[in-house]
Amino acid sequence: MRIPRLALLLLGPAALLLAGCGTPGAPLPPTLDLPQPPSDLKATRKGNKVTLTWSAPTKTTDGALVKPGHMGATRVCRASQPVMDRCAETVNEVMPGFWQPGKPASYIVTLPPGQRRGFATYAVEMLNARGRSGGLSNQVEVPLAPTFAAPLLNARVTADGPELSWRPVVGCVAGGETSCTFRVRRLLQGAPPERESVVADIADRPGPAADRTDTVLKVTDGLAEWEKTYIYRVTPITHVQQGNQAIEVEGEDSAPVEVFAHDTFPPAVPSGVQAVYSGLAQQKFIDLTWAPVTDADLAGYNVYRREEGAAPVKITSELVKTPAFRDANIQPGHTYSYRVSATDLRGNESAQSQETSEQVPQQ
Repeated sequence: MRIPRLALLLLGPAALLLAGCGTPGAPLPPTLDLPQPPSDLKATRKGNKVTLTWSAPTKTTDGALVKPGHMGATRVCRASQPVMDRCAETVNEVMPGFWQPGKPASYIVTLPPGQRRGFATYAVEMLNARGRSGGLSNQVEVPLAPTFAAPLLNARVTADGPELSWRPVVGCVAGGETSCTFRVRRLLQGAPPERESVVADIADRPGPAADRTDTVLKVTDGLAEWEKTYIYRVTPITHVQQGNQAIEVEGEDSAPVEVFAHDTFPPAVPSGVQAVYSGLAQQKFIDLTWAPVTDADLAGYNVYRREEGAAPVKITSELVKTPAFRDANIQPGHTYSYRVSATDLRGNESAQSQETSEQVPQQ
């Protein structure tokens, strides 16, 4: 049977369309498995150690997820110039498995010996299983300025708070080409490390070391609370100027010193005690006044009275809150002598004031 020419013309495009439905599209290129270079590399220097931290990539340079089995080594790079277009010097190549996709990563490197001027530039390069990378991470500069040895820290408790002291470190002075100060830090015992606070930054004056053999640097922690235990450390800080930016480089910490801020220190002794007799009809008394004690932890005052030939006796059953007291338990013709002491919130009592006397007239 013959098929009309018109039918063949109509069937042609349809047949081609049906044939095209089963034809696969152009093949996609395989992923190169190149981990995306980190963009959040940071560097922290302490002494001669530099800690590099960054976030391990989760995707490749072509947007695919990083597969654990396709990860390779991590190359740590260093250069003496501010910017490197390739890994100028490989500090180390850490084996596969060092990092996990999406997890924080860190590595500690030691500064090269001898060079203590300028800056070193660091970067990391994440490799795949075939040893190829997508490029360097962002680059960070680390100052090569010298740091100084930690001093031996001593501590004692004074009436004003814990006092920290140490001897100067050779070369660590304020001013000059390399400026150095000492940073004293405090941490309440049992508190997390991030709660550590700076007590003070102390500078040693420049001068020949021979002139400072007996010099002791000191700082008193007036903000420490009584009856609490603190851990103190002191760190030499080298100050570096990079253009308009001031950079600090920490040396090694001193050995920590634990201090129990136990208050055994009484308030100041009251002064200016005066006694004045007053008599009104049937009411007779001796009024005492004195200069107020200004200690922050003052709780009150005790009043002591002595008659001729007798020992002093405390005549206040409770602490007097103001610098004044009225003694109404007196007898005509008697002479009374008075002393006043101050007591703090923890019960530490001062010495007694100088004695003052007053005579009660005969009726």
